[in-house]
Amino acid sequence: MPGKPRVVVAAGGTAGHVVPAMAVADELRASGAEVSFLGARGRMEAELVPAAGYEIDLVKVRGIDRRNPLKAARAGVEALAAVGAARKVLRARGADVVVGGGGFVAGPAGMAATLTGTPLVLTEADSHLGLANRLLAGRARRVCLAFPIEGREGTRYLVTGRPVPKAVLESDRAQARQRFGIAEDARCLLVVGGSQGARSINFAAIEAFGEGARDFHVLHIAGKRDFAEIEARLAVAPHHDRYTLLEYEPNLGDALAAADLVLGRSGGSIFEVVAAGRPAILVPFPYATADHQTANAEWMRQGGAASVIADSDLEAQRLRDEVVAVLADDARLETMAAAARKLAKPDAARRIADEVLEAAA
Repeated sequence: MPGKPRVVVAAGGTAGHVVPAMAVADELRASGAEVSFLGARGRMEAELVPAAGYEIDLVKVRGIDRRNPLKAARAGVEALAAVGAARKVLRARGADVVVGGGGFVAGPAGMAATLTGTPLVLTEADSHLGLANRLLAGRARRVCLAFPIEGREGTRYLVTGRPVPKAVLESDRAQARQRFGIAEDARCLLVVGGSQGARSINFAAIEAFGEGARDFHVLHIAGKRDFAEIEARLAVAPHHDRYTLLEYEPNLGDALAAADLVLGRSGGSIFEVVAAGRPAILVPFPYATADHQTANAEWMRQGGAASVIADSDLEAQRLRDEVVAVLADDARLETMAAAARKLAKPDAARRIADEVLEAAA
């Protein structure tokens, strides 16, 4: 393989796929590799990836809706066409290795890699293999896992943890608090609604902490879907002071640095939470595939770094009681923070990048 290794990273759909993939891409680029992305048209990677300084090729592909046979069939036809489009991209880019980072595009990209004889490295952010990774795992040089998965213990599998952006590891607390207008000595709750918005969390939070009295700062990232409605409620809320509302943050580095406690779902972003050494109150999304968010939350709870509220039990008073109990207890807060740091795998992006470079060689 003459010259620099050429890597195509296929990831997209949500920030939960794109942000970790970019963390790996940053490590690859720092090692001298040429990195480009393959994504789906109309998804957020079309904005996030170029903003981070990477080129991206886009194909038409969408998720398969298993509840609607007609839509599933159309998505299947699109996926087959996307395999052909991905093959053309790999050839045009002269790809030496493909990284499957999750999202709708990862399946067609992985199949294209197999058909062109291009080495494939997969990453899995959840406590079970997704559909594309299950289909492609036997063809991959390496499958990098966020969690140990029963039945996936062979030499092909490597538990690396989930990659986190350097911003999460390097953000400065004082600067972050200055940016968000949070006093140095104030306790701060970070509410993360996700890139699209976690509706039950968003509305329980505004009721509990904007419309109810409190003695701590709230930093609330609501997501695009619910932002306007939450903003309107906050504007007339009796306790809108010390409540910073944002629509979206491309990475959680500053937000985590500024916070003392995190409230959110329990997808792959929990690795960013533990990497920052922050305790959490987690509300698993009840309709996640294979209920993996419940398993993720249980991993963090058993590690001593989180408490868990079922989505069906989430209401403003329950949430308020849980948050106040943690923020008012300095010893408990520090014990949970120490447990989070113990769970962290801050070198995940570097370890995955090393596997990719080895496959390219």
